[in-house]
Amino acid sequence: MAASLLAVALAALLSAFITWISRPLLQRYALARPNARSSHRIPTPQGAGIAVIAATLLVAWALAVGTGAAIPAALAAATIAIALVGFADDVMTLSALLRLALQAGAVGIVVLTAPDDLRIMPALPLPLERGLIVLAGVWFVNLVNFMDGLDLMTVSEVVPVTAALLLLGWLGELPWPAALLAAALCGAMIGFAPFNRPVARVFLGDVGSLPIGLLLGWCLLTLAWHQHVAAALLLPAYYLADTTITLFRRIARREPFWAAHRTHFYQRATDNGFTVPRVIAEVFALNLLLALLAITTVRFDSTSATALALIAGAGAVGVLLRRFSARRSASARA
Repeated sequence: MAASLLAVALAALLSAFITWISRPLLQRYALARPNARSSHRIPTPQGAGIAVIAATLLVAWALAVGTGAAIPAALAAATIAIALVGFADDVMTLSALLRLALQAGAVGIVVLTAPDDLRIMPALPLPLERGLIVLAGVWFVNLVNFMDGLDLMTVSEVVPVTAALLLLGWLGELPWPAALLAAALCGAMIGFAPFNRPVARVFLGDVGSLPIGLLLGWCLLTLAWHQHVAAALLLPAYYLADTTITLFRRIARREPFWAAHRTHFYQRATDNGFTVPRVIAEVFALNLLLALLAITTVRFDSTSATALALIAGAGAVGVLLRRFSARRSASARA
């Protein structure tokens, strides 16, 4: 427990320090200018994800060595690789197909190098199961990127999820390497948060959102590999619902679903009269509830408890999506 709390503290300090010293450089070379799809209105430096990922990997690796844990080398390599893909996309804009191929390669390295005895659905042939996990992993990496479109949005998602993963590690329900990595990522996001609170002084950029998606996805996959599939689905349920429903809506409308847009539920909420702090607060509160439900499915390992938790989680997500879709009255905004 002490080592994981140390990971949170060290990663927070390191992330904040690197963000602070790099911000002038990002202001000069990595400025995100507003466009029709943006939620910000003034040019803002992006690329602070470099600080978050550097702090996460350095702290997790150092404490893993000190405690005898083994964070997969393939995961570290893939995280750095996908961060480089994100950095390239931030500064020069890669084609959608090239970006997707590189992301699939990074996710594939992580999934296909995992031990064969790690299974979610043993009834399926291993190659088929691993192929499906790679597809899910690529989608998860992208959905984290898609949802990083509002000040503190990624913080409001990642901090509750990683805190829940850390608690599951303390309870012995998640292997120590994944819990340690979750602790470091939680701390790194906390260190980044003061710079990203509305109105943000710096953004993560794709160099941050893509590898955060990979690291968070690996932690959730590890939870699922240890037979806590319901918990692994509940923790990111809001992100999964917002992005997946939005994707299918865009496909149904025959829109270019691969292109940037402003039709996610959280984006529509700001168009419908919700303030950014209100959106973030409601997403954060929902994620705390989802974290509680996820832990419940693990600690009360019964079919009925799991079913009730999944129904409650789906209902809570549905209520928030409905709220974000409805225009607020003038009195409600006040």
